Amino acid sequence: MSVSKIDILNHSFSRSLRGYNTTEVDEYLQDIADTIGHLTEEKTNLANQVAILEAQLVEHRGREATLRDTLITTQKLTDSLKATAQKEAQLIIDSAHTRAESLMQQGNLRLAQLNESIAETRKLKTQFEMRIRSMVEQHLKLLDMESETDDDLQDQVDLVNATVVE
Repeated sequence: MSVSKIDILNHSFSRSLRGYNTTEVDEYLQDIADTIGHLTEEKTNLANQVAILEAQLVEHRGREATLRDTLITTQKLTDSLKATAQKEAQLIIDSAHTRAESLMQQGNLRLAQLNESIAETRKLKTQFEMRIRSMVEQHLKLLDMESETDDDLQDQVDLVNATVVE
């Protein structure tokens, strides 16, 4: 049974000979009515606060769900970015290895060409030295022959001079 402050104040009791003191009863009923009035107001205030807190709770749960979704989306995006970065890094590394291998092959080819060129130059040097040596030897032979011819001529001149002097 629900009793309000007004119900208590408007309630009247029947009178009897040996009944309660009406002033005490009225004062007590007034106290009870005031207490029930305060309790009703407090209940209304608490109900309002509960409604406000429930609304805030719904709002906070909505924010929590939004934050959770944002966090999950951010985590997925971060994972995706990491995967993409790792793929790009691997592509860069593979490209660098390919370029390095190409440069090594070019370097080895150039080295082989230089070695071949050095061998050809040494061969030409050897041939040139042999030609020079041959030419020098021929010139020495010519000089030797000329010296012999000069000696023969000198012998002949000496012989003629000796014949003339006699």
